[in-house]
Amino acid sequence: MSRPGSHGTLLTVAPTGAEHAKADVPQLPVTLDELVAAAQACEQVGAAMVHVHIRGDDTRPTLDLGRLKDTVGALRERTSLIVQLSTGGAVTDPEADRLRVLDALPDSASCTMGTVNFGEDVFLNRWEFVVSLHKAMQERAIVPEYEIFDLGQLASLRRLLDQHGLPAGGKVHVDLVMGVPGGMPGDVETLVAALRLLPDGASFSATGIGRTSLPVMLAALSAGGHLRVGMEDTTTYAKGQPVRDNAQLVARAAGLAKIAQRPPLSPVEARDLLGVRSPVQV
Repeated sequence: MSRPGSHGTLLTVAPTGAEHAKADVPQLPVTLDELVAAAQACEQVGAAMVHVHIRGDDTRPTLDLGRLKDTVGALRERTSLIVQLSTGGAVTDPEADRLRVLDALPDSASCTMGTVNFGEDVFLNRWEFVVSLHKAMQERAIVPEYEIFDLGQLASLRRLLDQHGLPAGGKVHVDLVMGVPGGMPGDVETLVAALRLLPDGASFSATGIGRTSLPVMLAALSAGGHLRVGMEDTTTYAKGQPVRDNAQLVARAAGLAKIAQRPPLSPVEARDLLGVRSPVQV
């Protein structure tokens, strides 16, 4: 199965997330300096994009716009990575704050295509909010990554594109987030089912949460897909072995991509794959 960019592999690192507490995972990067250092180390071993959640002084998740702007600026200054901000934040963040993330003008931002049970919580993404995100990114020339937690959300993506047009950059890229309790399982059968529902010409990355990380990674590579790894998604490298740092996860993904004869894309190549240009203020 040949898909856009299948000659190489886009490696995205999600270094922090909003779920893990610093007290429980001391190696989690939560300060700006820690985040930038992690991004630099990941770029050196093959990452081309960084998916960013930020934390406040109390190490808890925040969507503070000033911090987001500082983070985007620091990552642009000290790395060549595509900077992708999460518009999901934590499951409790209000829609207005999630939309305001785009005012930090990242290269890319996530756009989750529907509501999903998220462990014991609910990650709410109303249709009107999804449309607002899509349109706001079109206006700002920010490239969306459509996050898919369940198969029905791919039907919603087709509906979105039919009703509101292609995203900024003109290329559709999705991330299949697999293995979240409440979402689609992280197995080969589900990944294959998802691929049959992708919009024509779309590229995809896949993310396996927790113990599904390796099966999803191997299945995605075999199908011409791309990979997202990082401590947002898993804090265990192997059974009984905590992750040392994010670069350890990226290095493993890069090694597998090379074995698959689809080596990591550079940030320049990844920008071409995704249609990333310079965002604009509106």
